[in-house]
Amino acid sequence: MEQKNIHVIYGDKPKTMVLEVLEKIKPEHGLSTEATIGIKPNLVVAKPSTSGATTSPELVEGIIEYFQSRGYMNICILEGSWIGEKTSRAFKACGYEDIFKKYNVPLIDLQKDSYEEYNVDGLKLNICSKMKEIDYLINVPVLKGHCQTNLTCALKNMKGCIPNSEKRRFHTMGLHKPIAYLSKAIKQDLVIVDGIMGDLNFEEGGNPVQMNRILVGTDPVMIDSYAADLLGFDTKDIPYIEIAEEIGVGTTKWYQSSIIELNSDQSTEIKGTTGKVRMFTKYIEERDACSACYGSLIHALDRLRTKGQLSRINTKLHIGQYYKNKSIDSGIGIGHCTRKCSQYVPGCPPTARDIVKYLEDNILS
Repeated sequence: MEQKNIHVIYGDKPKTMVLEVLEKIKPEHGLSTEATIGIKPNLVVAKPSTSGATTSPELVEGIIEYFQSRGYMNICILEGSWIGEKTSRAFKACGYEDIFKKYNVPLIDLQKDSYEEYNVDGLKLNICSKMKEIDYLINVPVLKGHCQTNLTCALKNMKGCIPNSEKRRFHTMGLHKPIAYLSKAIKQDLVIVDGIMGDLNFEEGGNPVQMNRILVGTDPVMIDSYAADLLGFDTKDIPYIEIAEEIGVGTTKWYQSSIIELNSDQSTEIKGTTGKVRMFTKYIEERDACSACYGSLIHALDRLRTKGQLSRINTKLHIGQYYKNKSIDSGIGIGHCTRKCSQYVPGCPPTARDIVKYLEDNILS
């Protein structure tokens, strides 16, 4: 069986970044130019992407430009915001009305759509009718935490494709099983994860963490399994990922050879140290850190907070390019730049899960 890959590109210019990845992987191979392409962002609320809640409009512009330049003109953007928010308001606040005007790409409000009932392995689900008209679905979720499911990424983003009444029912069903089964009913042909700026642990934003990356793949289960690692979780911490694997949506198994990094992050302008994120800065000694590495550390510290271990960290965590070739006898280094520290977590950048495991094994055990 051919190994599936996840392409990763780092940076803070989402339009340029996604164009580079798409040029590399050429996902349109074999797709008729007559096909109807649906783009499903995460516009859960009417907040800009800098809040950590919603998909960057620049990223979606890059996707549209790529496909239109190759003759694909039947493109639409579909979304149904969460209960209590109007999708039309989110389209405007998030910059998508400008996309419609610039590229003549229709905005489909799934809150106003009819729906049909599907039987998915014995589970009945109501799904918006418009989804049947899509030949090729591009899922563009935000990489972020979630207060109920820990993670929201590729699989959970499909919740925007069901009516509000069904969203309410999902909660009565415990979220995880219906989320997994929904992705068996709605095939995701391409997943492009906006990992530029995602919230620490709330779907609606407010505590943004700059992660400076885009992930691209075709298996939403593998994408979510890798995303969980980036944010410091095991897949067992997010039951819908393993349920989705069990019913044949994809695989949770990824290997380092599966992760194809096209570049490395060079941005040292740390943003997003607001709200809850600020509480972690007292543990960090940061000097010229790349945003992707710093973001991993923030998520790792939040995982330790939820485990009740954060207050037990009694040494500084050094991070940043300043520490290259500098010997440090005290504290813990984070990332490849701190390899001269007496103790350090390898990786460029390390994942939050790598950091959590190292700290638990070496200073919290």
